[in-house]
Amino acid sequence: MLKQFRTGFIGKASPVHFFWGSFDLAVTRFSGRQAPPHPGGAPGLSDAVMREAYSHEVSSAGFWPGGSGIDYAAFYSYGYPVPEGFGRYTTTPEAAFFHEGLGEFLLPYDAVRTAPNPDAALLSFLQSTYEAAANLAHWDRAALECSLGVPGVPRVIKAA
Repeated sequence: MLKQFRTGFIGKASPVHFFWGSFDLAVTRFSGRQAPPHPGGAPGLSDAVMREAYSHEVSSAGFWPGGSGIDYAAFYSYGYPVPEGFGRYTTTPEAAFFHEGLGEFLLPYDAVRTAPNPDAALLSFLQSTYEAAANLAHWDRAALECSLGVPGVPRVIKAA
């Protein structure tokens, strides 16, 4: 589903990847604008790595098995830099919430697993939390987004 979500973005985006720093699967969308220097301080990661990873504005989402504040598996989503009002933005599905301690939105894995349509529940979470970051940070969404495609199948680009 992370690969499917990635197909709706034509701006710079990471591949879906395993992030060794926190043992999660992630995909990151970039606005194209530089971000203020990250302050660092992440356990087990050098400040230089954090500054490089967050040199530009991002909306990142993924799956995490838990730890560091939660004792359950969850999908997550955050923005850097964190836009004003991010944690108060209305997201879906209903089980999604903003975790103040972590500074990101969470959707427990069990809520997705037991949803009537797990794929739709997860895509709703990924899209609504991305919109929280992109809308509040005033990303140029018209230039960065497209309709969902098929993972691994290049889009047909028509000549101007």
